[in-house]
Amino acid sequence: MTLVNTSFVSGKELETLGVVKGSMIQAKHMGKDIMAGFKSMVGGELTGYSEMINEARSIATQRMVQEAEGLGADAVINLRYTSATVMQGAAEILVYGTAVKYKN
Repeated sequence: MTLVNTSFVSGKELETLGVVKGSMIQAKHMGKDIMAGFKSMVGGELTGYSEMINEARSIATQRMVQEAEGLGADAVINLRYTSATVMQGAAEILVYGTAVKYKN
């Protein structure tokens, strides 16, 4: 599956199939939260949170790809990521784009 954040795939003529999306809601882990609290006192990257968000982003992307495959897509164009707080200590990662099929 080709994933691009442009409105085209180089060298391909496209047929639009529709919007596809994937999401993941991730809650903070108590242990990571405590370590982040200590880290915030001295500064620097909160690697536990970075890893958590990267994992959630990967899962959301996999879910979007599965939806696109269900439509028979060859690619997803105009790929975008967004996040939002769902409740204190939990965030949603949403990925969306336009599923397309290559024309022959």
